[in-house]
Amino acid sequence: MKRLYILSCIILLMAACQKDWLDREPRTIISDEQVWNDPKQIVALLANFYDRIPAENGLTDVNDDGDGRLFQWRNMANYDEGMWSGQSNEDWRNNITSYGYDSWYLWNYTYIRDINLALENIEKYGLNLSTAQKTQYTAELRFLRAFNYFNLVKRMGGVPLVTTRLVYDYSGNVTNLQLPRAKEAEVYDFIGTELDAVKDQLGNDGSATRANKYTALALKSRAMLYAGSLAKYNSLMAAPISTPGGEVGIPASLANGYYQKALDAAREVISSGAYTLYRSNPNPGENFYEAVSKKASNKEVILVKDFLLPTRKHVFSYDNIARGIREDNLGSSSVVPSLNLVESFEYLDGSNGALKTRTADNTDFIYYNTPADIFANKDARLYGTIIYPGASFKGLSVSIQAGVMVWNGTRYDVVEGSDLGTTYTDGKLLTGTSGPHRSIQEVSNTGFYLRKYIDPNDKTSTRGIQSDMWWIWFRLGEVYLNAAEAAFELGLTGDALTYINTLRERAGFGASSLSTLTIDRIRNERRVELAFEDHRLWDLKRWRLADKVWNGNPSGPDAMIYALYPYRVVRPGDAARDGKYVFVKMTAPRIRAPRFFQLGNYYSAINQKVLNNNPKIIKNPFH
Repeated sequence: MKRLYILSCIILLMAACQKDWLDREPRTIISDEQVWNDPKQIVALLANFYDRIPAENGLTDVNDDGDGRLFQWRNMANYDEGMWSGQSNEDWRNNITSYGYDSWYLWNYTYIRDINLALENIEKYGLNLSTAQKTQYTAELRFLRAFNYFNLVKRMGGVPLVTTRLVYDYSGNVTNLQLPRAKEAEVYDFIGTELDAVKDQLGNDGSATRANKYTALALKSRAMLYAGSLAKYNSLMAAPISTPGGEVGIPASLANGYYQKALDAAREVISSGAYTLYRSNPNPGENFYEAVSKKASNKEVILVKDFLLPTRKHVFSYDNIARGIREDNLGSSSVVPSLNLVESFEYLDGSNGALKTRTADNTDFIYYNTPADIFANKDARLYGTIIYPGASFKGLSVSIQAGVMVWNGTRYDVVEGSDLGTTYTDGKLLTGTSGPHRSIQEVSNTGFYLRKYIDPNDKTSTRGIQSDMWWIWFRLGEVYLNAAEAAFELGLTGDALTYINTLRERAGFGASSLSTLTIDRIRNERRVELAFEDHRLWDLKRWRLADKVWNGNPSGPDAMIYALYPYRVVRPGDAARDGKYVFVKMTAPRIRAPRFFQLGNYYSAINQKVLNNNPKIIKNPFH
């Protein structure tokens, strides 16, 4: 009986406590009310949205079609800035007989849905937030959505503009969820209007990792410049690319309006004084490198993707550092710059950037005392972007030599080492520890290495330490270029010259080095200033030049990737030549086919699943 009494008491006690026990707040589930009234939780969610901004290039290895996360450094090897010199399993990048119609595809409406849901939730549940907090967080979400629509429209043309969460009511009728594509111009207009609406609400003054007023203006200057270019240059094509409903194709009459908006936004950033071109290092080449890589006291960067946390560090430097100075016994030298890009950097006297390797009558080499001499008096941005023969990095000389030229009495015999760091029979260097080499993997195939985005700090090219080098979304250098191009297109050549000359002066040119300007000059300035920053592909597309530059011609100057191989001269008894250095230009040995961009590549093909699920979506031209 005593046992039964005790058991009954326990049951009664449990019954009395059951209501309270069931009503307790769960410890592992956070309610919407808790999330949207806690600034720390909201900022964490925003961090996730910033992390999901897509890019064709980047510093990590993300390529998730399902979620639309694109941030793939390997794609730097796919165009004319560089090529693939890494492991042979990705040699297809050197054999792009044609870009696929699905290249650069993006349809990340999961991301847009998540942002739209966040906008609804902060309004519905964020009752304890201050008005200022709610306004700022809402503005950031709208900025991120506008940024994403820009990434969509530049790839796909007009896309459905979804600004509220679409909810299925399980009725079997989904027509209310099937939205048609907006006109291409309407998407650009939406982006501009959204950025105007939120720019003064963003806060985050001085932040480089969260959007502020000037981030919004920088994005607007870029997006409006793209729209203006598309309106003008698509219309100048013999057969403009368009659809009857305007999903692709912007009327030429809108070009100047977009250019003016781009110029106004860029001017506001420049004149604000909130950002300044980086000028902290008196050496112009080192200064330009630091303008991208230096984090301390860098007022040029406007928005970056940073990798400060140990769990966020990346191996970009491990995969791309110059072979001879790598700090790990594996990795290095996967993406290497092209001679095409190197020769885009002009000489400081304003002359064409083609390197001088042969005499005027083409009867002999030009002989240089050191490998670096051929690059003397070049635009300093070359040094800040690329490691070339004779240059150094991390305080170490990068040994770049392909072999020797041995005089046999009537001509030169070319001798190249089968391995790196080898010596010739005279006891001197045969092939450098950094090549270049025609066939060894993970060593430059072009004679050049990346400097931009390679971490200069100790052990950062090892798998153990890794790098926290940031990726730049926006910096003031681009804003100057946006202003220059928009001003030039509007006939304001004087203003355009001022902006271009400012950038050139930082690169070592004299003040007002240009007195006249052409659109081709502006385009080249963008190429050398913004190399490897995910602009080249999009610039050629908006100017409608991609099919002309990457035209599939194996003997053309642009579609193939070219290399520069340095050789030490062995010619005893000839004091003017023996021990000097000569250079040979050639097609990069691992390049097997010219780049070929078709008219159908200007807009990516829409996935068949999207077409099947929404009959209102029309295909892009040529697909």
